[in-house]
Amino acid sequence: MNIENLKTFITLSELKNFTQTADRYYIVQSTVTNRIMELEKGLGKKLFIRNRKNVELTEEGHHFLSYAKRIVALEASAIEELSMLHTFSETLRIGTVNTAYDCYLFMPIKEYIRNYKDISMKVIIDHSGPLLRMLQDGTIDLAFSYIPLKKAGFICRPFHLDELVLVTSPEHQEYKDGIRQAQLPDLDYLYCDFMIQDGGTFIRDMFPKNYSFSFEIDKLTHLIPYLTDGIGYTFLPRSLVQKYLDNGSLTAIPLLDFSAPTIQNYIVIPESKADHLAVCKFIDSLSIEVDGNES
Repeated sequence: MNIENLKTFITLSELKNFTQTADRYYIVQSTVTNRIMELEKGLGKKLFIRNRKNVELTEEGHHFLSYAKRIVALEASAIEELSMLHTFSETLRIGTVNTAYDCYLFMPIKEYIRNYKDISMKVIIDHSGPLLRMLQDGTIDLAFSYIPLKKAGFICRPFHLDELVLVTSPEHQEYKDGIRQAQLPDLDYLYCDFMIQDGGTFIRDMFPKNYSFSFEIDKLTHLIPYLTDGIGYTFLPRSLVQKYLDNGSLTAIPLLDFSAPTIQNYIVIPESKADHLAVCKFIDSLSIEVDGNES
């Protein structure tokens, strides 16, 4: 299967425009058309619905897209590893959900880079589902996920258990003695869908159906400057906000008639990678045990 055809297919699925896709690759539009036709012929399936105004994926196209991305990623990973064979002693590829990276992994990764200059490191931040697929495809060496992988050949262990805390600036005194769930819609709430168990439903479920948040952002660490400047309220992991609670720049609001869930992170490693030097050194820096298989 031609890798350039796959890359063109992925780009066209994102841009939904043959001309823009051709411009992206500095080729003529007919080349894009020929690549897609060749791919469709090989698969025996139509991948796009075409008309004068729109280009949309068919049901088969949607299904094939994730596989195409994984094939392209595998090729890129192979090329990268081959190019590093004579530059570094080993390569460590870590996949992690955003919250785990921000709260628990940034410092260990920084120290690892300092201590092991002969090991190259690649960090991919994504949601749990794609990360576990990358792990099974062999494009990453270990994953930090909200979802456990219960499958033979993989070691899966709890990594970190955290709680969510409703925080705000101490200048906001209205709810200092606590808040009830029915009062949440009255807050100037800063929303971040940072994926609790990869569903992200807890926050929205606390608010009325179809409730619209006045502010949304896709990275939870970006919320803190707003909060410390006196803007709004939000739920954040305690590991992320504890230092701000300790120094008084943020305060926690007690929950009176409801509770926030805990957040369980898992570390997942292929058994074949568990004894690799680069992986072992990183696991040791986290002070957790990964011996044995919990599949």
